[in-house]
Amino acid sequence: MKYIRFSLISVFVLFAMQPTMAKDDSLIPGDVMNYIGYGAIFFTLLLVVAAMLMVLKAFRVMTRIVLRQQGLSTVEIEAAMNPVKSKKEKKPKAAVWQKLLSLKPMAQEQELLIAHDYDGIQELDNPIPAWFMYLFYGSIIFGVGYLLNYHVFKTAPLQYAEYRNEMAQADIEKKAFLSKAANRVDENTVKIVHDPAVIASGQAIFKTTCAPCHGDHAQGNVGPNLTDDYWLHGGKINDLFKTIKYGVLAKGMPTWEKQLSPKQISDVANYIESLRGSNPAGAKEPQGTKEIDADNKLVANNK
Repeated sequence: MKYIRFSLISVFVLFAMQPTMAKDDSLIPGDVMNYIGYGAIFFTLLLVVAAMLMVLKAFRVMTRIVLRQQGLSTVEIEAAMNPVKSKKEKKPKAAVWQKLLSLKPMAQEQELLIAHDYDGIQELDNPIPAWFMYLFYGSIIFGVGYLLNYHVFKTAPLQYAEYRNEMAQADIEKKAFLSKAANRVDENTVKIVHDPAVIASGQAIFKTTCAPCHGDHAQGNVGPNLTDDYWLHGGKINDLFKTIKYGVLAKGMPTWEKQLSPKQISDVANYIESLRGSNPAGAKEPQGTKEIDADNKLVANNK
């Protein structure tokens, strides 16, 4: 007890001196004082635990003395102080499939029998598995939510409306893809197109860019007639695209590669191709080489 008292007094003195020592940082740094404080707290806790153990031991000694005064023998005192714990009987472990299906073991079959029987046949009161009931009630909740979502509040489209929405979105994406793909065309990949929308687009571009030299109906003005079978630089769709794209600077035909997109050049070429044989009024005299497109064979006659 003297040692315990001395330790407690030492800890109290350390805590009392800590503020004064912390102020005078010329002797002990602040970090060192913190470590000293933490050590003092830890030491105090150890003392508290030691004191509690000593008190517990004192209670056990006093208990033995009281029991001996009551006339109990040493064996009885030991039995009272250290009672033997009875081991619980281990229940047999159920199989995995029994746990999953919430089935009772065969040993409990008599407890599960229902009182009634039919021709000696009895029924067991096995409950429905919990997972099955959770799944069953979950499907009911899902069905109610589905009904409210699609048929009552109509916060989501039904399958036909969803199909229409998807088809509309697909049509938008298709047009966007075709618009990008159309601008990838060049003089080697251009094709003849008979789509009225393409012809109308080419006609509009022709009237603003080509009509001053070739006439409103491509009958020819400063430039040659584009409605007959005579061509200076080729009358195929590929030749038309190439001539419009690169121009013929030596004869005053400008290049439209910078002003028109590949799609627009293709539209103009298809519009000119659609005018062949239209014989507009006031058509200019033929110029160049006669080309007749028959079974993709070129027949050329020089003038």
